[in-house]
Amino acid sequence: MKSPFPGMDPYLESYWGDVHHGLIQYTRDALAPGLPEDLRARVEERVFVETEPGPGRFVVPDLHIAQVQRKASRPMEMREGSGTTVAEPEAVFEVLEEPVTEGYLEITERGGGRVVTVIEFLSPANKLGGVGQQKYVEKQQQVLQSDASLVEIDLVRAGRRVLAMPEHRIPEAAQREYLACISPGWRRTRRELYVMRLRQRLPVLPIPLRKHEKPLPLDLQSLIEQVYAAGRYDDTDYSAELDLPLSAELRAWAAKLLKTRKK
Repeated sequence: MKSPFPGMDPYLESYWGDVHHGLIQYTRDALAPGLPEDLRARVEERVFVETEPGPGRFVVPDLHIAQVQRKASRPMEMREGSGTTVAEPEAVFEVLEEPVTEGYLEITERGGGRVVTVIEFLSPANKLGGVGQQKYVEKQQQVLQSDASLVEIDLVRAGRRVLAMPEHRIPEAAQREYLACISPGWRRTRRELYVMRLRQRLPVLPIPLRKHEKPLPLDLQSLIEQVYAAGRYDDTDYSAELDLPLSAELRAWAAKLLKTRKK
């Protein structure tokens, strides 16, 4: 069964680790057949450890918190015979720092040559502060200071914008929509903004290669449908309330849409 949403399914944001991996893999599969003979599409990774989640931070799988069973014990005395006791904790937790691995796609010239295009699907960890956002912005700036093209696809509603398009340049009507930003490597100051609305099918994006070559089409809707089918997300609990920034109008539209969904 397909997603009940005509375009991006906002409920997939709760499973973003798996969704993100699928998007990267299916993007490579979609682009590889159309690449010139001397270009290759390769999945690359960055790894970081998020140790300070903070308010509103995305903490799964960035942080794992394990509860440690507390042994029964008598109240602790400050000093033998003093009669002064201190409070005991109700529960004890240990924060287990585990590395987060994020994938992105690079199109490079054969033989490990220069990078032609970098394709990023943004994650919640890139948009909610902390090390994840810092690492993403560092990579973004590295690409923008090179002659490689940058494609950023933001299908995550949570968090603040970190696209190469300055936030104040994004039209107000598009601020709460899904966005993509493309910066061709041969025209470094150019930013192309693509607005993807919740009520509409996701578009086909033009993926730039080299200046003399035609861009490759990337059908985002097809990618999401592949991810949805492979992950069997048709068992998603669509009765759960979305904890995402949606206008009252969109919430009402989504509620009506889901009400008519066949079980």
